[in-house]
Amino acid sequence: MGKIRVAVIGLGNCASSLVQGVHFYKNASEDGLVPGLMHVRLGGYHIGEIEFSAAFEIDRNKVGKDLSEAIFMPPNNTIKFCDVPHMGIPVSRGMTHDGLGKYLKKVITKAPGATSDVIGILKETKTDVVVSFLPVGSEMATKWYVEQVLDSGCGLVNCIPVFIAREDYWQRRFRERGLPIIGDDIKSQVGATITHRMLTRLFRDRGVRLERSYQLNFGGNMDFYNMLERDRLESKKISKTNAVTSMLDYDIGAENIHVGPSDYVPWLTDRKWCYIRMEGTTFGNVPLNVECKLEVWDSPNSAGVVVDAIRCCKLALDRKVSGTLIGPSAYFMKSPPVQYPDDQARTMVEAFIAGDG
Repeated sequence: MGKIRVAVIGLGNCASSLVQGVHFYKNASEDGLVPGLMHVRLGGYHIGEIEFSAAFEIDRNKVGKDLSEAIFMPPNNTIKFCDVPHMGIPVSRGMTHDGLGKYLKKVITKAPGATSDVIGILKETKTDVVVSFLPVGSEMATKWYVEQVLDSGCGLVNCIPVFIAREDYWQRRFRERGLPIIGDDIKSQVGATITHRMLTRLFRDRGVRLERSYQLNFGGNMDFYNMLERDRLESKKISKTNAVTSMLDYDIGAENIHVGPSDYVPWLTDRKWCYIRMEGTTFGNVPLNVECKLEVWDSPNSAGVVVDAIRCCKLALDRKVSGTLIGPSAYFMKSPPVQYPDDQARTMVEAFIAGDG
């Protein structure tokens, strides 16, 4: 079915894991199992048919370098699991707006020069799908880039908790342009949110009333460092909290649920540690409590999900399906327009892939 031309906005750890993963599995057997992918060949597109077309950054360490080099430049600190060959894709100077918070300014120096012609680059490189990995809290920068994507005629996968795909205004804008979008805020393969969601669904399905719960996350990547600026956390907390509470058919009360990033521990690098506690009531009003700890490499944990989202977005372009893709957004993202249980959302994605959804 040809190639999928993908541009990436923001070259942090998540972008590094995505680029590494596409190269790592480019020759994967279609009969094999790739951990984290729904299918090695999804809707006709093999993972190896994703090719990167453009990249945008503001970090002086990355702008102007080849994409293969930029993804390993500090402050990136995720695990390296694949040697990426020279790609011939220079990293272009992106737009800053509010993408650089007060903590990130301490470790990232903006590259000199003006913002590149994003629309011109996307058109010239024949980009199909744009993936946004901007920092949490980049409200203005995200909306600016969305306008560029719309004017370029590309599909969008919004991996961050700035609400675009779930908002009526942006849904209408993408429909008017005949373009698809998947969003918002990428789920990991098995991360804190999906684990918390499944446990919450288990409580509900087995008749345990959830009374109180928390999810505490900390790590040592720039995402956690950026989120020390608590003002940038509002949309992230809304996204993660709603992803969990949407599994309940009653209101637990805002005072009884706490979900969100908690602290930055540099020596953890791109590892994330998550602690979940759930307090519930069983038959006879007898208490039941659950505690668990999850340790993951944060960025590779979501890369496979992004690969599937990219391919679903390209299928929508091929089929001239526009607006927010409900099934893929519900399965791949924490804050879709409509929340569905994950097993139901997966069924919807399979139907979409088959052309029935």
